Amino acid sequence: MTKSDDILILGSGIAALQLASFLNKDLNVRILTKDKIRTANSYLAQGGIAAAIGEYDHPNKHIADTFEAGRYHNNQEAVEEIIKSAPRLIKFISEQGSVFDKNQDGELLLGMEGAHSEKRIVHGGGDATGKNVVEFLISTLKENVTIEEDVFAYELLLNSEKRCIGVKAKRPDGTIKNYYSRNTILATGGCGQLFTYTSNADTVSGDGIAMAYLAGAEVVDMEFIQFHPTLLYLNGETKGLISEAVRGEGAVLVTDEGTPIMEGVHPLKDLGPRHVVSQKIYEYLKKGYNVYLDISKIENFKQRFPSITAICEENGLQLSEGKIPVAPGSHFLMGGIKTDLYGRTSIKGLFSIGEAACTGLHGANRLASNSLLEGLYMGEKLSSMLNETVYEDILWTEITRPFIPQEKVTLPELEEIKDTMMERVGIVRNKANLQNQKVWLDTFKAHQINNLHIYSIDEMTKIFMLINANLITEAALKRTESRGGHFRSDYPVEEDHYWLNKTIIHKNSQGMESNHEYIKTALAT
Repeated sequence: MTKSDDILILGSGIAALQLASFLNKDLNVRILTKDKIRTANSYLAQGGIAAAIGEYDHPNKHIADTFEAGRYHNNQEAVEEIIKSAPRLIKFISEQGSVFDKNQDGELLLGMEGAHSEKRIVHGGGDATGKNVVEFLISTLKENVTIEEDVFAYELLLNSEKRCIGVKAKRPDGTIKNYYSRNTILATGGCGQLFTYTSNADTVSGDGIAMAYLAGAEVVDMEFIQFHPTLLYLNGETKGLISEAVRGEGAVLVTDEGTPIMEGVHPLKDLGPRHVVSQKIYEYLKKGYNVYLDISKIENFKQRFPSITAICEENGLQLSEGKIPVAPGSHFLMGGIKTDLYGRTSIKGLFSIGEAACTGLHGANRLASNSLLEGLYMGEKLSSMLNETVYEDILWTEITRPFIPQEKVTLPELEEIKDTMMERVGIVRNKANLQNQKVWLDTFKAHQINNLHIYSIDEMTKIFMLINANLITEAALKRTESRGGHFRSDYPVEEDHYWLNKTIIHKNSQGMESNHEYIKTALAT
């Protein structure tokens, strides 16, 4: 029999580490990460984790806020299950050590963020929540967990029964290795690096989503990209994330003259849903205005936000002036690999959790601080199933894809992919731009490349980015309305008959095939 792992996890964010930490000691677990174990979006997360644990809060309020932010495109079961589990998940971690910030009485400090109706955001280290939680989870890993860094997985291995049995991967020195596993978990994150301006780690290029798509898995809701309203913006470049918690503490978005830009735009003003705030900032920037976060009313800013202070000072910005220049950038993918609440995909033996997956929790736009929560929930939930699984015999011989000799495709420059996506498929979209981008992307036929192994890791990354770009563009063309993170200037309003439709894309012999599926949401009954 081929030597294999019980569990093979691709990625090292909170969802991946939560899963690994909960798996039984008698399971052989391997984590592969394309960079280092701490190089992930989760580690960079400044914001916190949302949980209804305040005196006047209730999970039903959190549920209502999640549906409102998601523009009722959410999956009702996912929202209710995950949100109701939040207090328990936070309590469990909080009892293990000093992960989250507390007051002098030992009670968790709760912050406010955009589109929340109550203070319910738990933070760690002020604005270093992701780092605190990741370090905690790494410390809990058992001896049965092996971590391999600098391993770039690029192809899912399937047997003749169309079951996933592992991955094919390449190291920086060019060596290729097959990793076999009874269960393969894609926890590879979203695809934020597709856009010029982004808060995402350099490694977040949609690899897992592209691999799943190429293997035939269903991918859903790729048109819904959340653009975070406030990235530090200096000399035409974004330099890092300015957490929504800054606005939660009283910062206001203003022009050079100090005019508040969110007055009269939304009842929550600067704490409105992210797509509303991002679009308004984008409008001002396109007209040639600068937009700033006025932080002058926040007391002890440097102590409250040490990570943000460091980002600003490293880039020469003097916080004493009380203004931080900002611009919106890609932040989170609401869509991804279609899964259930155990992370099961449409391919047997293949699971996905975290941002790479789409459970339907976030709908058309993620409510702030629900992402780390989803990662914690899905990691624990999937572990409960894998811990109880009785494995049948598996056919370990993978299908060899028919080799069709191909010359190496001439790939575009990375900046060209990012710039065209930002301009044509970014915050504001329309049919003409989307069609132009589709024509441009189709010239590379990235999804038809069948000899990936002859490409370098950097080239394979570009191929995966082109595949994700095509998935997003295709889905954005299909959705002829505006909803959440998907805004089309030629269809600027929500269509109520449309909210129950999900755009599902899978690969066939000719290329991409998409369809709309009727789903049950909170408003379906």
